[in-house]
Amino acid sequence: MSTRLPLIALFLAFAATSGWAQQIQIKGVIVDKDTKEPLPFTSIGLKSEQIGALSNEHGQFIVPAPTKNADDSLIVVALGYARRAVLVKRGAALPNLTIEVPKRAVELSNVVVKAGKVKNLGLGARSNDPGEGMIQGLPGSQYAFFVKNDKQKRLGNVRTVSFYIVENGFPREPFRVRLYKADGNYNAPNTDLLTENVVVSAPQGGQWYTVDLTPYNIMAPEEGFFVAMEWVVSGDKFFATNFMDDYTPYGQIMRPTFEFKESRTWNYSIGKGWSLITAANSQGLRYNAMIKAEVDMIK
Repeated sequence: MSTRLPLIALFLAFAATSGWAQQIQIKGVIVDKDTKEPLPFTSIGLKSEQIGALSNEHGQFIVPAPTKNADDSLIVVALGYARRAVLVKRGAALPNLTIEVPKRAVELSNVVVKAGKVKNLGLGARSNDPGEGMIQGLPGSQYAFFVKNDKQKRLGNVRTVSFYIVENGFPREPFRVRLYKADGNYNAPNTDLLTENVVVSAPQGGQWYTVDLTPYNIMAPEEGFFVAMEWVVSGDKFFATNFMDDYTPYGQIMRPTFEFKESRTWNYSIGKGWSLITAANSQGLRYNAMIKAEVDMIK
């Protein structure tokens, strides 16, 4: 997918960003260690200051240099790659930094062939009536919903995932599909199940948008898994640095569902990590993202 975005558009408003232009900046590019190919939509964040950015389609990024501590770690997280930490110092501009990241080693496990008839099983949100409220993000942020195997069926591969995208905002903007195991702290999203860059775009809003994942042969964990939308930057929309001041939505907007008594939705912000969304309505039903999946069920 081709995008043409001024590099300044990668400034992210995870903190008050109006002063970024005046700060000393770290500029660079993220590349594959072996092939030297640029890595698009890579998360780059300062560990101590908890701010960061998302690289563009050419792997280019800009973040401010540290201001609080004498030095900090620039954490690079690219899908399918090992994490990389780079030491950066307060007041030191790095205009031409190239960060090489290695492919993450894939652990080979024994393949268990499940015998039996294969049927389709729906997991996650079931309602077609969105609840009140909006779920929107900044480039690099994510909302992940745990599609739980409530009835403890025998699961096979993931077939599809679906997101309810409303008409508000820019419903046809691209976003990246993420799948995770619930193996982080407090069962947060952690290990990627989908290690390919799957960047998609809905034809319109106001309905469910379904993504076919059968080509990727992803085995669904028996307890269920997280399905996430990750906001990325498209070339025909300029991302203003005053986002948090005027609340202008970026990209897609999802709506919540109030079907569950438990919180199953987590939010990810660059530099801050994952946090559980615990909001509820007046009936005590939890505020969760309208996301669902279809998987093979072995009978």
